Amino acid sequence: MINIIIILSIILNIVFLFFLNKKKIKKILFKSKIKEIDISEVHKIFESEKISQNLIGPKKDVIIKSFCIPPDNKVVGMTSDYEAWILATLSKISNKIFEFGTCSGKTTYLMALNSPENTKIYTMTLNPDMTRNILKEKLDNKISFRNIINESIYEKFLFSGSDEEKKINVIFENSLNFNQSSYKNFDLIFIDGGHTYSVVKNDSEKSFKMLNRNGFIFWHDYVPGKESNKDVVKYLHEISKEKQIYHIKSTTLCFFKNNV
Repeated sequence: MINIIIILSIILNIVFLFFLNKKKIKKILFKSKIKEIDISEVHKIFESEKISQNLIGPKKDVIIKSFCIPPDNKVVGMTSDYEAWILATLSKISNKIFEFGTCSGKTTYLMALNSPENTKIYTMTLNPDMTRNILKEKLDNKISFRNIINESIYEKFLFSGSDEEKKINVIFENSLNFNQSSYKNFDLIFIDGGHTYSVVKNDSEKSFKMLNRNGFIFWHDYVPGKESNKDVVKYLHEISKEKQIYHIKSTTLCFFKNNV
């Protein structure tokens, strides 16, 4: 009886330590294959300014118009405030922006709020009725496929009715059927639509053709070890063998800059 109690105690302690150090264990088990860099290396706009001997702060170029969504609003599928700030800042120097995955429109709205007056923003999403016709492909993660349906619930968005809406063109279409041939020379493309392998691969391959010289592609939800993001991670690890992809420290964002 005492032996059983000891064994149970050991097992409980192991389980407790696992959950206590879950993030650290995942980092060991699911190593990133993509080089991590500081935000200051992404673009010179993010270089900080020394205010005093012990205080470093932002330059005025990265001060943005912003807002936060209270948790009780239960809005699904949003970038973190830090990630949104990065995209909003780059929007300030972008004249053409494309977004795969509108969801609530939080990131779209921030990009519109901070981009130049003449910027054109295109954002692609499914409306709730269209989710009835989507099909899961063999290599697609089940949770990611389910999330496509769970996050395609909006027909109006956070920017609907705002002054900035005039900059935004919402495209209600399955990105797998999207013909990108007439969409060219984008400064900034944000990929945050379906997280299944087939959709991430499709959106990425089309984005590479749509990007202009020195333009950026950003991917959201690069989290090695997280089941719902495994197809995003899988694709980015594959494409990083051919293209120079970087992961931004303290975010779930990866990016590619077109230097051709």
